Amino acid sequence: MDKPSIAQQYWKKNLQYVGILLGVWFLVSYGFGILLKDTLDKIPLGGFKLGFWFAQQGAIYVFVVLIFIYVRLMNKLDSKYGFDK
Repeated sequence: MDKPSIAQQYWKKNLQYVGILLGVWFLVSYGFGILLKDTLDKIPLGGFKLGFWFAQQGAIYVFVVLIFIYVRLMNKLDSKYGFDK
């Protein structure tokens, strides 16, 4: 394979990872924190309603976890395509 083809495959996979992770973050922050808040408020979590927890803290925790997932995925992707050198 030539270099542009490898770089294009790498970038396509990178964008796929970013799209999926941003989709998860959107679902958690907007979906759970705003749209499904009333439904999730029926479930208690540590003395708080689950919808309130997602709106106040849950989305932040998920975002931090997604950052670590992204780093791990990108390290594997770098190794696979030889960009880790």
